[in-house]
Amino acid sequence: MIRALALLLVCQLAGEILARVLGLPVPGPVIGLALLAIVHARIVGAETSAIEKTDLGVTASALLGSLGLLFVPAGVGIVQQLPLVGAYAFAIFVALLVSTVLTLLVTAYVFIFVKRAIARGAALDGGS
Repeated sequence: MIRALALLLVCQLAGEILARVLGLPVPGPVIGLALLAIVHARIVGAETSAIEKTDLGVTASALLGSLGLLFVPAGVGIVQQLPLVGAYAFAIFVALLVSTVLTLLVTAYVFIFVKRAIARGAALDGGS
């Protein structure tokens, strides 16, 4: 488990370093996750589909099992700042509403776009 945890942390650190040194607009942990996928595929092999049985899978499952604990500090912080949250409640509500609607609209339009592109590709393949 220590080796797998070290691998997780090294990949995240490498991702942070790459993001900052190269000035990439992608967060370091996202780059680290891609690096982790590449490293894991090279170590274990691409043919392995049961990641849960590897050291990395066991470690990741243990971390995900404790994920709920990570939300406790955020919840405590919100409760401590309840007057401030209350003062901006309307703005928070509007921001959540607008972002939710925009997310749904973008998702729907992307789905429609991909569906039409696949249909066009199938029509082109069927015609040849």
